[in-house]
Parts: sequence; structure tokens; C-alpha cells
Amino acid sequence: MKNRLRVLRAEREWSQADLATRLGVPRQTVNAIETGKYDPSLPLAFDMAELFQLRIEEIFRPDVKGAEAEAVKRPEEAAQK
Repeated sequence: MKNRLRVLRAEREWSQADLATRLGVPRQTVNAIETGKYDPSLPLAFDMAELFQLRIEEIFRPDVKGAEAEAVKRPEEAAQK
């Protein structure tokens, strides 16, 4: 999933630690979400939307290329089994 978290945070001049404190999560969680290693839970996504006063869709977008890659992998994996 793609996100604008880093941009939104930078616009407010917040560090990852600042954002983490506001959200009540570890700084490592913010880093993992920003880098795409982790997708937030739905409650956390709602908390982020409320904090930034945006809709969830304005912060997060599906990673179309990643979804396409998964769709390509699945038939191959099924054929190998």
C-alpha cells in the first residue's frame, strides 16, 4: 500500500517520534508504515486520518504494481503445488 505519511508529517515538521507519540505507537511502527513494510490496522488508519484531518483514501492508496505482481505470482504458485 502506498501512503503520503512522510509528506504529511514533513509538512507539519514532525519527526517520526512526534507522530508516533501523537498516535500512541512506537516510532518503528511509523517508520515501517512510511517505508511500506507494514500496513496499518484499520483503527490506526482511522487515527491517522483524524490526526491529519483527511480521509483515509487521501493518506493511503493501493499499490497497484504490487497487487499486479501478487496476481502474477499466485497462478505460478498454484501450478507448482
